[in-house]
Amino acid sequence: MVELFQKIRILIADWWKDFTLQTRLMAAATLVVSLIMSSLTFWAVNTIQLDARLNDTRFGRDLGLLLAANTAPLVESQQLDELALFSRRFMESTSSIRYMLYANQEGYIFFGIPYSESAVKNSLTLSRRMQLPENYVKSVDLPMVRQHVTPAGEVTDVFVPLNFKGNYLGVLALGINPNPTVVASSHLTRDVTIAVFVCIWVMVILGAVFNALTITQPIKELLTGVRNIAAGNFKQRIDVSRGGDELGELIQSFNYMAERLERYEEQNIEELTAEKAKLERLVSTIADGAILIDANLEVVLANNAASRIFGWDSKLPPEGNVLQHLPTEVRVQMTRPLYQAAKGDSSDSQEFRIALIDPTSRTIRVLLNSVLDQSGETVKGIALTVQDITREVALNAAKSQFISNISHELRTPLFNIKSFIETLYEYGDDLSERERKEFLETANNETDRLTRLVNDVLDLSRLESSRRYQFSALDIHQPIEQILRTYQLNAKDKGIELIQDIEDGLPPVLGNYDLLLQVFGNLVGNGLKFSTTGGCVAIRAYRAPSTVDHPDFIGNVRIEIADTGIGIAPEDQDAIFDRFYRVENRVHTLEGTGLGLSIVKNIIDKHHSKMLLVSEVGVGTTFWFDLAIYEAQVAKSISAAALKSGESGGGDDAIAPLATQATPKESV
Repeated sequence: MVELFQKIRILIADWWKDFTLQTRLMAAATLVVSLIMSSLTFWAVNTIQLDARLNDTRFGRDLGLLLAANTAPLVESQQLDELALFSRRFMESTSSIRYMLYANQEGYIFFGIPYSESAVKNSLTLSRRMQLPENYVKSVDLPMVRQHVTPAGEVTDVFVPLNFKGNYLGVLALGINPNPTVVASSHLTRDVTIAVFVCIWVMVILGAVFNALTITQPIKELLTGVRNIAAGNFKQRIDVSRGGDELGELIQSFNYMAERLERYEEQNIEELTAEKAKLERLVSTIADGAILIDANLEVVLANNAASRIFGWDSKLPPEGNVLQHLPTEVRVQMTRPLYQAAKGDSSDSQEFRIALIDPTSRTIRVLLNSVLDQSGETVKGIALTVQDITREVALNAAKSQFISNISHELRTPLFNIKSFIETLYEYGDDLSERERKEFLETANNETDRLTRLVNDVLDLSRLESSRRYQFSALDIHQPIEQILRTYQLNAKDKGIELIQDIEDGLPPVLGNYDLLLQVFGNLVGNGLKFSTTGGCVAIRAYRAPSTVDHPDFIGNVRIEIADTGIGIAPEDQDAIFDRFYRVENRVHTLEGTGLGLSIVKNIIDKHHSKMLLVSEVGVGTTFWFDLAIYEAQVAKSISAAALKSGESGGGDDAIAPLATQATPKESV
């Protein structure tokens, strides 16, 4: 039963929610009016019934007094036959009396009409002894009147004391029926009121149902359709059969609007898709990592660069909170800023520089920007820009190291020059002619050293810049012979032999004369500087063995510069071409700028080749590189890949056997 009432309550609640506010107000007003009218009607009926009861009470009291006055002498004289005859005639003469009972002083009934009927017994609960009311007073001459309801209707009970000449003889009980006309009138009024109330609410319910079927339901469907259109469902239609009224025209206009929007969407969907694809393609090709996350810190978009930096799947962005997929170093620094940005506590752009260890040592820069709505108040998402600045950090470190090194290299000759000049300035008169010449010679040497350092720095800076050099056909004999002439006297003074071994019939190479002259000068000069008396420095040129099978590949000329000097340890060979790296700091005290081999490497790079070496401590060192053979179409036909592939080759005969030099290792 409880479940049934619950279902009914829910059904009524759902039914009530379907009505509009206007319908609810009309129903409430109707309820109030009907309740007021019904209350007034029932008040009028109740007033009529009260007046009828009052009239019945008065009638019963008067009738009881009249009957008691006539029957008291008969009861006193015990003329029961006369009493019975009189009472029956009196009862038959009026239809208002239902029963008539006589009881003695002790309350025992000695006569009653109709005493033997069950209706009388049931209605008054009578026995042989009359049960008088508790508030009945014998000594009072006025009768006592009350009403009570029986299955046969309402009855007015009248209890009249029987007194004769001051003696109390007993009690007379009369049952008076109500006025049938008044009862019928009140019942009719009540029934009419109930019928009117029911009719009103039947009309209200029927009106509500009619309203729901003809107005409310179409409006609800129209509202649902508008919401679907707002959500982007342009296929929404309202199928409601109506006439030509205003609501029907509104529904037809809605369907027409939805149809137009659907056609417009179909016409522009391809264009929108193409623009979206272009945007996604543009974001995916950005060199920097781009990550877009929503206000819940879940990844919405991540391009290939970001996926590569963080090791994500480039096809699918990671699911869940982005912090769960970031490296530990990034998560430690960005957890709090991300949550603050998501709450809108920080709308300014923030930058983070984070060093990553796993899987490789890298440094990244993360830029955090909040994405706000049009009002600029609500955070819709967060944009992260991730940049791999490992090379930038390395370049900055190299720049700092370069500045530190050049400062150190410049300070030493400047200090020496200043020291000797100050000594000459302050104590020149106290020094001998020989001492003054030594001081001036030292200052001059330090000035030359400073000049060489500055020139080397300028040369290296010029080579590392974007300056373009002119390359043309070059006979390799010319720069080699010029270098040998230049260093011939220096080699003779140190007792070192200069050897030239150039293959006959070498074709011209593609190169820059001045740059190659600088390469030969640095390498021959280093060979002479690090070789002892009795050693030798050799320059060799020959066709390099070809390892490239390509119709456009002409070939290379290999050039080697070998010496019998102190050699370079294996641990130093990887760093020998770095700026300011000097092996002599570890093995001897010869001076140098440490920039010569860096300049050589940059010049060879300009020639699209690679500088290689073979060295053994105490035996000697061999440097070699390849130059492309010149031909008219060489700049167009020889690719960089073919040139680099042609750099490899050689064998044990890479250096001509020298009497004092061991055979170098196999060329790379």
